[in-house]
Amino acid sequence: MLTKKQLDLLEFIHKRVQRDGVPPSFDEMKAALDLRSKSGIHRLITALEERGFIRRLAHRARAIEIVRLPDSMNGTAGFQPRVIDGDKPDVSRPANAAPVVASAIELPVMGRIAAGVPIEAISHVSHQVAVPGAMVSSKGEHYALEVKGDSMIDAGINDGDVVVIRETSVADNGDIVVALVEDAEATLKRFYRRGNAIALEAANPAYETRVLPEDKVKVQGKLVGLIRTY
Repeated sequence: MLTKKQLDLLEFIHKRVQRDGVPPSFDEMKAALDLRSKSGIHRLITALEERGFIRRLAHRARAIEIVRLPDSMNGTAGFQPRVIDGDKPDVSRPANAAPVVASAIELPVMGRIAAGVPIEAISHVSHQVAVPGAMVSSKGEHYALEVKGDSMIDAGINDGDVVVIRETSVADNGDIVVALVEDAEATLKRFYRRGNAIALEAANPAYETRVLPEDKVKVQGKLVGLIRTY
């Protein structure tokens, strides 16, 4: 028998994994259950694990597998864990598929990046964000930025989105990059090399392409993923 708080937490984790492909953070769990501290969440998770409803894996950030659900949540005793591995559930997967743990990696959000008029470069960490493990490669460091502006909307990047960036100082023509302009302004644009100049091209006809001397532009990273909250 589960307590109301235990059931509420299990339901919250289940819904978030089904929706996002990754479990919620401890801060998100704490806010959802209106608890004052993370220690209460730790106790609830331990209780759910001891009762066989969830399983945690060591050495993996926020890896939680829902092993089973109570009848009051799923309506049947034959619940089968879905495979979640950095993406939304595959509804075509057979019901007897082997369970796999939902994995997530927490990245630092370095602040806001302009997808419009460039803003001052930001280098401090404002908070952490969880991204599917499959979105992050083993090559290089990664970080996240909040997008401000609408200059990349035709590339599917909207104001308020969080973009995942892989650190690199080089880019190919057409890559969407974080560009540092004159060591003071950072912007998210498509990168094109034009002789000894660099063109930073928007994905919105309302914005003009900026063409700058090569030594005035430094690539800080390339776009590898995007997270949107509805």
